[in-house]
Amino acid sequence: MVTIDAKGVYYKELNEKVKEAISSGAEHIELINVNGQRYIGDGISASAKITIHGIPGNDMAAFMNGPTIEVFGNGQDAVGNTMNSGTIVIHGNAGDVTGYAMRGGEIFIKGNVGYRVGIHMKAYQDKVPVMVIGGKAGDFFAEYMAGGKIILLGLGCEGESVVGRYCATGLHGGTLYIRNNFEERYFGKEVQRDELTMEDKEFLKSYLTRFSDYFGYDKQEILGLDFIKFVPVGSRPYGNMYAKW
Repeated sequence: MVTIDAKGVYYKELNEKVKEAISSGAEHIELINVNGQRYIGDGISASAKITIHGIPGNDMAAFMNGPTIEVFGNGQDAVGNTMNSGTIVIHGNAGDVTGYAMRGGEIFIKGNVGYRVGIHMKAYQDKVPVMVIGGKAGDFFAEYMAGGKIILLGLGCEGESVVGRYCATGLHGGTLYIRNNFEERYFGKEVQRDELTMEDKEFLKSYLTRFSDYFGYDKQEILGLDFIKFVPVGSRPYGNMYAKW
């Protein structure tokens, strides 16, 4: 394992050190004293693991293609921006636009997330991005989502809505699994409830088991939670607003 002390290190220099370590064959890189350095893991195509102690800055793992990043702290905005593949595990909260245009890979977040999380997520052929969020989400959750799957557990949010206003506005692809602890009036008109299939239940079992293992929850308790499945009403929610040729 290669350990890099990020204390006082400019973000460009830190990212160069990470890429140099991976180019040299390092399989596990540990970053300590991280304090807001941006773009960690961006554009990296490798099977390496990056462990971060501290708070990474914006756009962590943007365009990432393969690595595993585990953060012992919070993530800031745009975690996993347009990532292709790999795994992100955050032992804390994450900021706005987490998973923006995410097109592959997985993100596990123990706590809450900010605004516009999952916006423009998409899927293509065998690439189906997945996000699992332990807490609640802010306004515009899953806005214009086009593919992929998101699980929102709402742990510790009893008595309050786990989603903010305009949830799933413009959603035209993908699937949401949300605990029945929300206010229906917050949802956009582009989504509808659907029945959980055996495939859905197997998917939930697999990802909730991993979530429990990552963050030390009682697996049986997590697997016993009830979820409601939401899917798009149609594939072109605003088609009637545009001229027809």
